[in-house]
Amino acid sequence: MRARPFLPSPALELQELTKGMTKKVRPQRLHWARHHRVLAGVVLVLIVVAVALAFAQDRQTLRVRTSLSVDDPRFPQYLADLLGHRLTMSDSYIVQTNGDDALPAMLEAIDTAQERISLETYNFQDGEIASRFTEALARAAERGVKVQLVLDAIGSKKLSRSSIDRLEDAGCRIGWVNPLFSYSFAEANYRTHRKALVIDGRIAFVGGMGIGDHYWKDTKAYPRWRDTDVEIRGPVVTDVEAAFNQNWILTGGIVEPVVRPTDASPAGRASSIVVWSSRQDGFNEMKLLFLIAIAAARHSIDIESPYLITDESSEWSLHEARQRGVRVRLLVDGDKTDARTVKFASRGQYERLLEHGIDIAEYQPTMMHAKTMMIDGLFSVVGSANFDNRSLEMNDELSVAVFDPALNARLESDFEKDLAVSKKIDLDSWRSRPVPARARDWLWSYFGEVF
Repeated sequence: MRARPFLPSPALELQELTKGMTKKVRPQRLHWARHHRVLAGVVLVLIVVAVALAFAQDRQTLRVRTSLSVDDPRFPQYLADLLGHRLTMSDSYIVQTNGDDALPAMLEAIDTAQERISLETYNFQDGEIASRFTEALARAAERGVKVQLVLDAIGSKKLSRSSIDRLEDAGCRIGWVNPLFSYSFAEANYRTHRKALVIDGRIAFVGGMGIGDHYWKDTKAYPRWRDTDVEIRGPVVTDVEAAFNQNWILTGGIVEPVVRPTDASPAGRASSIVVWSSRQDGFNEMKLLFLIAIAAARHSIDIESPYLITDESSEWSLHEARQRGVRVRLLVDGDKTDARTVKFASRGQYERLLEHGIDIAEYQPTMMHAKTMMIDGLFSVVGSANFDNRSLEMNDELSVAVFDPALNARLESDFEKDLAVSKKIDLDSWRSRPVPARARDWLWSYFGEVF
């Protein structure tokens, strides 16, 4: 008998067919599921970025004009009244160019302290110069000087535990601004960028320099940073210490603020306004200082700032100055920078500024970190504030507005020396740079106000 061929039942045929389909369809479904998850993630990121950019934009454009020029005798008090900060007289200034001038002068002042030392800084970073500051501050505390420090939790995160222990064991008290473990992400984004040292209410140092070896000497990354501090004497010192006490009250626990000067006698011929600012919605005193100063310019505006991010308010003010015939020069950092994405965002704004007739130059030798503004040969601003959105709206900052032709001349001299080793940006050449670079800068420029 011949064997009958095997004929599968309909049920078995369906089962085999289903198996085949399962083997073929399941990977396809998983493939589409993965793509959907990736797509959903991208959409979510874009939504978050869009919301962040929307919140970062100016809620309102400030358009400030003034009929008073910088050389008008009424202007200093006018500016002080608008800012809500007092005008002091008979102050003196010594410009300390770069860390090899400023940092030894600060250490010498610490060694002379008899009553109190108040130090607020964004950057206190372990290294050779930080070790010298740690020991000097500890010695001062051990001889009975009240030593109070306000440090930023992000900017000073590289200060070692052993250095902190040395300071605290000697009797120094440290307040930390916005420790990350105790704040939301939104709060952590706001930092103290102030840099000020006050000795016995007699001497103050204000500027762009923190405490780190990159301010002090050449490092593996770059030659020693280019920066500017001023050494201050006179009644203005009391106001610098008042600014310190604002954050000391917030961070120091149980505190007894002191701004009593031991020696605030007249020291020079300068008139000053100390401007300290904190985060506010849309603008603060620092931004108002820059906008009014630009509005009062009649001949020249020179701004030296590593980070250049304009918004509608500051760009409008610079454009108005150009329409009045004011020469405007901006000196910024170049390819040697510690914030490349900010540099790209800044470059994304160059074309509009150049079209207004504003001169832009990028410093070449190293990272340029000075923050100064000079107007009409009479008025200067020096301190921690950059000409960018973060300084003028988000960070805690401290700068001094000074009416003193001698100080202005010295800062202008440094500006011209820096300009001589900088690369001037030409509008036609800038427009013809490679497409990838233009696209990159254009893209990052949309994040300018987030930075």
